[in-house]
Amino acid sequence: MEDTKNIGKINIADDVVASIAGIAAIEVDGVARLTGGISKDEASKLGKKKLAKGVNVSIIDGNVEADISVELEYGNNISKVSKEVQAKVKQTIENMTGLNVTVVNVVVSGIKLD
Repeated sequence: MEDTKNIGKINIADDVVASIAGIAAIEVDGVARLTGGISKDEASKLGKKKLAKGVNVSIIDGNVEADISVELEYGNNISKVSKEVQAKVKQTIENMTGLNVTVVNVVVSGIKLD
């Protein structure tokens, strides 16, 4: 049986992880859009670079730190939705990449009134 653990190196670009984080964040109920301008309806139609707007990630030694800027829908509990974003982003990045997420900072930069 061949040892596949040592056949090469896998690198995941920061932009890919940022896109994963952005998609995860806008899937949370109460999030209207990423501050970079991407709404839930637009997310499925756009490329990965645009999905990363409003998201910054750094990956050091397999550990991810993410900063996500969002606009929430009016009437939602800011703390509750922000914690849900943190949990969803952490879980999604870890499940899809195998990387360890150490920090997810959420900045609520606006409220959507309509």
